[in-house]
Amino acid sequence: MHNPSAVRHPPVTATAAAHPRDAYDFDYYEQRISDTWLLEKSVAVRTLRMPFLAVPAGGTRRGGYYPVSCFCFGLKVRDLLLEQPGFPNPRLRLSSCPDTGPVVEWGEKPPMLWGNRSVTALGRFYGYSEAAIADFVQRHHTTPSSAISVPCSPTAL
Repeated sequence: MHNPSAVRHPPVTATAAAHPRDAYDFDYYEQRISDTWLLEKSVAVRTLRMPFLAVPAGGTRRGGYYPVSCFCFGLKVRDLLLEQPGFPNPRLRLSSCPDTGPVVEWGEKPPMLWGNRSVTALGRFYGYSEAAIADFVQRHHTTPSSAISVPCSPTAL
């Protein structure tokens, strides 16, 4: 059973770094997101040691999500994003992937994943450029008749 008071549980915090460029994955998003102006409005969220980017909804990006290690951190991240513009309806939920922990989502609900077109729809939902989506599809599509493995994480695009 999860116990945030346990000696081995890290202190439960979520803070915003001074600048979005402080996030370890800033370059990743800068190379892939369609509306790059959103990056300056992003929040570099630090829960443990390293800050990672929470990119707000806006432009072509209709929603976003931030993975967390446990619900304790998820509640802190959700509370942090409640105070930030561009993060409508932040909520905590279980990930749809069995190998990952909970996530904090904001904005619209992401589209359901069914078949090959789902990758493109999901990429567009999260505001990735058409080139980034095409690159992802090409890297994961081995034969014309094979199904594309749909990523559990939008940051896989």
